[in-house]
Amino acid sequence: MDADTKLEAGSANEPNRLKYSGRNFWSGFLFGLGMIAFIDEMVFHQLLRWHHFYDRSTMDVGLISDGLFHAFSWFATIGGLFMYADLRRRRAVWLTRWWGSVLLGAGIFQLYDGLIQHKVFRIHQIRYVENVIVYDIIWNTAAVIMILGGVYLLRRVQKSVKREEGRS
Repeated sequence: MDADTKLEAGSANEPNRLKYSGRNFWSGFLFGLGMIAFIDEMVFHQLLRWHHFYDRSTMDVGLISDGLFHAFSWFATIGGLFMYADLRRRRAVWLTRWWGSVLLGAGIFQLYDGLIQHKVFRIHQIRYVENVIVYDIIWNTAAVIMILGGVYLLRRVQKSVKREEGRS
């Protein structure tokens, strides 16, 4: 048994882990999506005040949109954590799969934000400066790195499961 198929913290047996593989994925995905949205809201909307979720109207509309965005991020984060708690209770946590989906969820949300919300819908920019392309490149590169890291971890889990199935 290699490192990827060894039982991880909070996991009692491999059949439980395999049975709840999908729940491990969606728990991590929701947590990653919600957490990166929360970080975006806290850092770029509130602390730095670079933009609001919706910048094409008044300041009041921008603040209301930030509140709705903040609520969405917390619903996703808390939903993912409730699913994680259920996995712990069932002793079915699969940390490599969970962390892979956390990175994937965070990266997909950030790439969606950077491409669709910033460039296609133009509901806001990362920062309103002359050379916004620098911010866009950094933002989207970070998203791609998270996606690639998540895909790498998820593929590693998938390959190790296939190897184990071949041995049995």
